[in-house]
Amino acid sequence: MNNSYLERARKVITDPQILSVVAAKRAKQLAAGGRPMIKCDSENLLDIALLEIAEGLLSYEFPEEADSEAPAAE
Repeated sequence: MNNSYLERARKVITDPQILSVVAAKRAKQLAAGGRPMIKCDSENLLDIALLEIAEGLLSYEFPEEADSEAPAAE
């Protein structure tokens, strides 16, 4: 893993746990045949995922919780 890619990705996704999950899921997509969205000198899939995050090409969102939008019971 390239530490400079990791540091750049940390500036975009500051929470280390979220960064880990997003990078791992993207690396898994790449391993399954997904096409990289960026050119990278490294063949390491995690490096490619981190660079995509660092360049702002990947994002994440939390799903809406169904309980918070449900109307109150009468």
